[in-house]
Amino acid sequence: MLRPLLYLSALITLAGGQYFLVSIHQSAPYVSSMSSGAQQTFKASSEFDISSCPITIYGQTYQHAYVNLTSKNLVVCFNSFYSPGTKDDCIFGPFTDSDSAEFEKYQRIPVLETIVKYSMPTIKTRMDCYFSFSYQHNKGYATLALIKFGPRTVLYVYSPAEGTVVVDVQVEGTSADQVEVTNTPTSRQTRGYLDISGCRHSGAVYKPATQVNSPETCFSLTCDEDVVLKTSSCGPLERCLGNGSCIPAVLYDAIFNPKLDLVCTVTGPALIDFQGHVTSVKDRCTYSLLSIPSVPGLQVLANFQERRRKDVSFLDSVTLRLDRLGVHIHLKQGGRVLVDDSTLTLSSSAQMVHGVELSQDLTGVTAKLSLFNFTVSVFFDGYTVQIHLEGPIGSALHGLCENSNRSLTELKLSESSSTSCEMQYTDTNDSVINCTRMTEHCNFLKGAPFSSCDIDPEPYITACTDTLCSYPDLDALKCQFLEAYARTCRLKHNATLDGWRSKSECLNPEAFCQDRTCSDHEFCGEKTAGGDTRCFCRAIYASKYKDRNALGDPTVCNQNSASLTLVNCLLEDAGVDYTVLHLKDLTCRGHMDKERHVVIFSFNSTNHCGTEVTSNNNQIIYQNTVSNDDGFSNVITRRDQVFIDFSCIYLQEATKAFKIRSSSVIKVITSGVWNYTLTMKAYTDAARTQPVESNTEVWLDQKIWVELKTDGLDGDLISMVTKSCWATNQESDNGSLRYDLIKNGCANPADPTVKVEGNGEGTSNYFSFNMFQFSGRSGNIFLHCRLQLCVKEGNSCIPKCNGARRRRSIRPRNEAPALISMVWTN
Repeated sequence: MLRPLLYLSALITLAGGQYFLVSIHQSAPYVSSMSSGAQQTFKASSEFDISSCPITIYGQTYQHAYVNLTSKNLVVCFNSFYSPGTKDDCIFGPFTDSDSAEFEKYQRIPVLETIVKYSMPTIKTRMDCYFSFSYQHNKGYATLALIKFGPRTVLYVYSPAEGTVVVDVQVEGTSADQVEVTNTPTSRQTRGYLDISGCRHSGAVYKPATQVNSPETCFSLTCDEDVVLKTSSCGPLERCLGNGSCIPAVLYDAIFNPKLDLVCTVTGPALIDFQGHVTSVKDRCTYSLLSIPSVPGLQVLANFQERRRKDVSFLDSVTLRLDRLGVHIHLKQGGRVLVDDSTLTLSSSAQMVHGVELSQDLTGVTAKLSLFNFTVSVFFDGYTVQIHLEGPIGSALHGLCENSNRSLTELKLSESSSTSCEMQYTDTNDSVINCTRMTEHCNFLKGAPFSSCDIDPEPYITACTDTLCSYPDLDALKCQFLEAYARTCRLKHNATLDGWRSKSECLNPEAFCQDRTCSDHEFCGEKTAGGDTRCFCRAIYASKYKDRNALGDPTVCNQNSASLTLVNCLLEDAGVDYTVLHLKDLTCRGHMDKERHVVIFSFNSTNHCGTEVTSNNNQIIYQNTVSNDDGFSNVITRRDQVFIDFSCIYLQEATKAFKIRSSSVIKVITSGVWNYTLTMKAYTDAARTQPVESNTEVWLDQKIWVELKTDGLDGDLISMVTKSCWATNQESDNGSLRYDLIKNGCANPADPTVKVEGNGEGTSNYFSFNMFQFSGRSGNIFLHCRLQLCVKEGNSCIPKCNGARRRRSIRPRNEAPALISMVWTN
């Protein structure tokens, strides 16, 4: 049986084609894409593909229909199957008497087009197609049909049953319009038509040829005959006067709100000034963001540094200069705050420091200053600074925040910037950068919920796209610009913008890299995407090492020692843990400098750490290896092997050589009944087997052993005590320049190279020291030693050093102690 609406068109279709009937199982929804003229019987909630006849309902076009058969209604929705409370576009038809219905779809039928236009004279466009749902209702056969006329749509309702049928049209879950069909014995109205075309704006629907004007808000809306929506209102930097006229926001505030309420944002390389203008900082200098002549002594500075790329600079730290007090407050990465050079510990409770309220939470650090009717609030999270300024209208302001179009050179801080900071760099293309995807992300600022904020998003979109099209999407960078816009809305309009984080996948409100401290040549970034963080080398700093394939600085070589410095962020880039590294001697490990984040390996003459020392003419060559080899197994390993061979050459020509005039000094001494010979002799080895001869060269800082030995004394009765040894630059033992090696029988505590052995134990002793010369002097060095004889009584002749109480002195046979001298020449 054919429904009346379709009668004429069905006759035409049956004359030239076949008639199809399709049945489906009740348990599963059915997706149909039937050709023109096809009919389908369905008994369950079913989805229909209407892409060949897409329907537009109040400005929204759909290519699918979702139909529910309920005990109350036949419901047709266009986003998903109907459920109570859904925010969907739906049509609620009358209930069905059976458990099935029929779906039909047809292309344009001129006769039917004529009938509909006769009933709906506002429809001027050509008919394209239609589809319908037919079912038993109240002992009759009801039909709902949607007929497409280009961008416009007509809802057709047919019900021959006695009574009234009401079909409700809901838009986004709210009733927008109804069509009613009443069939009584006195009035037979079996058909109804409803134009469901129009426009929608901010949740409201408007019929074609509708115009709305609101002088109070300066808002106007037009939905024309072709259902094209046009709106106008004051611009983001304008305000409505309430009579349909818009004026600039600055002028409006000057008239009606005579108070400054301005926000300046710097994030990454981009700066958005108080007027919404955008500029980009290209170098790595320090700039003045804000100074207020009427608030003397206050200046807010921004320091820029590179990070992963050499050609893109980022905001790195912020300084509040309180010149009136001579105080600088530095806001740095990782939530660090320094007052001059002293680090502060902050909390969410405000702490007053030199008139500035300082506080810190998980989102960042806030510094607030109130002076002379001005309130300046500076927020910094390590990557973005926002300056919120409130104060009297008409006040003069200076700095990039006041006008970012001014010359950067004019606002560069000369005492904090050097010419090297202005140097421009280039870098290789980064295939990771996806400008198209990043542009889509930045455009989130155009939609809900950001669109509810009365602040122009375009400057933030420009800053976002310019940065992310030249720098990789790492270190939570893509969320910085959205976060900055949302925070500006909170500062100026107290707008919360609920839900923006989940929509833009910026779920973590905490400051990135909070509580991680990096050195000056590093920045904090993502170790793994969305995971751990660490300190990375800045690109320019790292390039000087990468260009020569190095992990640190050249070895520093001295005569008896050497040191190698490795940069920890370069080690981490190579996947190397410095704590497992060592020299050839496994006990010699690197020392981490906590300030500079460099690892230092060193060795000296006391501990060679497995260093191979060779000489070649006038060169001393040191060779060693830094590795992570544990020295136990060569069969397996669970980490990459690291071997860093290094060497250095020490040129002996750079030092001064000394020669002794005589191989030894011998002196005959008479002391009371004792006649003995005293010998003073120098050696180059601790065993005293390699004497210093007249042709032996001794170098600065070389260790020398000097032996003092007597002959002719009875060692059972007498001990020799070296009371003092010293050097002079003149032959006299009381020369104008004097340097003590032994004092009161003990090594001079001020010279750690001096060691005294066997003093007071027998008739000989010796001491050692590192060779030296008098600063700024050349010529001979005279070495003098004063000795005494001591009658043995237990250990009473041995001097007690290192702070111990001294035993009694010797009782000399002769009041005059022995003095012996040796001369060195260069």
